[in-house]
Amino acid sequence: MATAIWVRETGGSDVLRVENHDPGPPGVGTVRVRSEAAGLNFIDIYLRSGLYPRPLPFVLGLEGAGVIEEVGPEVADLSVGQRVAWSSVPGSYAEIVNAPAAQLVAVPDGVASDVAAASMLQGMTAHYLTHGVRETRPGDAVLVHAAAGGVGLLLVQMLKSMGARVIGTCSSEEKETLARGAGADEVIRYTETDFAEETRKLTSGVGVDVVYDAVGKTTFEASLASLRPRGLLCLYGQASGPVPPFELGRLTAGSFFITRPSLVNYTGERAELEMRAGAVLGAVARGELDVRIGARFPLTEAAAAHDALEGRRTTGKVLLIPG
Repeated sequence: MATAIWVRETGGSDVLRVENHDPGPPGVGTVRVRSEAAGLNFIDIYLRSGLYPRPLPFVLGLEGAGVIEEVGPEVADLSVGQRVAWSSVPGSYAEIVNAPAAQLVAVPDGVASDVAAASMLQGMTAHYLTHGVRETRPGDAVLVHAAAGGVGLLLVQMLKSMGARVIGTCSSEEKETLARGAGADEVIRYTETDFAEETRKLTSGVGVDVVYDAVGKTTFEASLASLRPRGLLCLYGQASGPVPPFELGRLTAGSFFITRPSLVNYTGERAELEMRAGAVLGAVARGELDVRIGARFPLTEAAAAHDALEGRRTTGKVLLIPG
């Protein structure tokens, strides 16, 4: 019997349960996939903890890659034996996943399934941040928080390829080395230095054009203080918790912009999903984008993987491997 990671009550990582689970044959417009890797993302923690409410019980996970075992009725352009990947299929912490065909993309030859699973959600997030929320221009000064994380490393690479000057933040020497290896021009260790003050110094007192902030509560105020007039604060995550209520009148100090985007709104149409996934997986296949897999955990050790991610003990992408 296949297994999956169930959430029957919200809370800490101890609520994750390894249980038998077989979703059965695929329905209309659906395919049955044997998973080869599942991606771990902070949204999984938000769902597990109840920060993002979802009816209980449920199988956790949204992202993965694997091989099609069976094709349901009214599915075109997909076939048994084909490798596919996805970023928005609930129930992905499982050995067997029944996935809507409309949410799947083909994995190019030359891209391993684990790399494809590691590329989807975070890769497309980095893509919409640099090619959707705001079109990056040569010479832009950009601050990237968690620059050695899964999104951070990809975001730094994309920004540099578009001619931006990238300042990254991280917490350790190891993470600084990774961020610089991805192309960051400057790296600030926020555990040792006031990053807003240092960002001002590095930009001759002007500030940056955009801050990409997936941390949220603990970085918000200093992120805002790092912007130049008419700069953009892009809050695309909340690893430290949600930002408290904020008086919009404060934005007049620099005519600042703030946005809180989500991948679902930048891949909502099939054509846009294919465009973003194709751009990311194509760049990986051509060797233009390096996807770092920082840790692999057996699917049955999902709780330990969550603890490592929440404890900021990881770099790059964290994967769960069925088997």
